[in-house]
Amino acid sequence: MKRSTRQRERRAQQTETEEEGVKSCPECGSENLVNSADQSEIVCDDCGLVVEEDHVDRGPEWRAFNHSERQSKSRVGAPTTQTMHDKGLTTTIDWKNQDAYGRSLSSEKRSQMHRLRKWQERIRTKDAGERNLQFALSEIDRMASALGVPRSVREVASVIYRRALSEDLIRGRSIEGVATSTLYAACRQEGIPRSLEEVADVSRVNQKEIGRTYRYISQELGLEMKPVDPKQYVPRFCSDLNVTEEVQSKANEIIDTTAEQGLLSGKSPTGYAAAAIYAASLLCNEKKTQREVADVAQVTEVTIRNRYQEQIEALGIH
Repeated sequence: MKRSTRQRERRAQQTETEEEGVKSCPECGSENLVNSADQSEIVCDDCGLVVEEDHVDRGPEWRAFNHSERQSKSRVGAPTTQTMHDKGLTTTIDWKNQDAYGRSLSSEKRSQMHRLRKWQERIRTKDAGERNLQFALSEIDRMASALGVPRSVREVASVIYRRALSEDLIRGRSIEGVATSTLYAACRQEGIPRSLEEVADVSRVNQKEIGRTYRYISQELGLEMKPVDPKQYVPRFCSDLNVTEEVQSKANEIIDTTAEQGLLSGKSPTGYAAAAIYAASLLCNEKKTQREVADVAQVTEVTIRNRYQEQIEALGIH
């Protein structure tokens, strides 16, 4: 792993030197040229000759020795993001009524800043399309926060929603329904285990509409969705049930063994994972009731009983 990383860095440095016009070493003829650590020299990686010095330093003029110093001295803004309708390139007026030195503003200045903030919010969106996009992305952000998914999922969901908007797939459908379905699609693409029921719980639309919109968008945009692996749900369910690592390992083993026999086909991954955890808890003498497991997995006790019976029969346990 370290070697491959070093090779990638070396290739990147060689590309930079090629772009700057230096092609080969005049001493040995090698094309293996790299930049020095401080970016001030170009050095031959084979013979060590300094090919070019007094190189232009493209870095900042200041030095920083830790993260907090780097943050305080940096004069650039945040990176662009797809989770905002203007990609984060707009101006934001702070809500604090203080000047640059931390002093409180006068009443006249406070009312002026209040008017500026109000007009700033109004002019951020130029038409109804941008206002709808802003509302949809804020809905995605709200639901992603409620589900506790990472930032990368929000970015992917925003990209999928923008694609659906450009393909005119939102016409005739609710903005909330499309936003929820894109978030569910992003969770599946990023391998974050969230069931349709969990997504529907934080959404303002019903589960049936989310499923219908998700199928339509994934088909129209050609999203490649692999079947959900029940093992993705096992760590979270086991954590919520406060069972040991032994139960989690046994549940994964049960899923692997029974899936090889074709029992997983056509079954709900959450119900299948819940039944495997229930069976593992019995085998490891950490008994959990079917009701406890069903509440965590958001499935019915009947589902757990049916999947449990199929799994123990496949394992040959009576």
